[in-house]
Amino acid sequence: MAQGRGSAIAAATVMLCLLLLHFELAQAATYTVGGSNGWTFNSAGWPKGKRFKAGDTLVFNYNPSIHNVVAVNRAGYKSCTTPKGATVFQSGKDQIKLAKGQNFFICNYSGHCQAGMKVAITAA
Repeated sequence: MAQGRGSAIAAATVMLCLLLLHFELAQAATYTVGGSNGWTFNSAGWPKGKRFKAGDTLVFNYNPSIHNVVAVNRAGYKSCTTPKGATVFQSGKDQIKLAKGQNFFICNYSGHCQAGMKVAITAA
């Protein structure tokens, strides 16, 4: 009988862990940057009014022959420059998970960031 009770407790523990994992995954949201227009010029205002959390996924859809996505720091965002060692995405369908705190992204093709192809997102 004790063995049966131990198995039931182990099964209940596994189920609880799976439910918690499912709950956590269900809490993450996916956002397409720029909405139906995708990652393009004048994207800087796109995050306004949205609430982001760490673990949410940003999807950047764009033409990779004319744009890219670069994860930058605050200085790179403000000056539209790519800091040494910055991660550059070039697939045209990039999916990037948000870290807690501030997240900055630009397109570093000449003049694109200056034309508003950048987003700053704070994730709770």
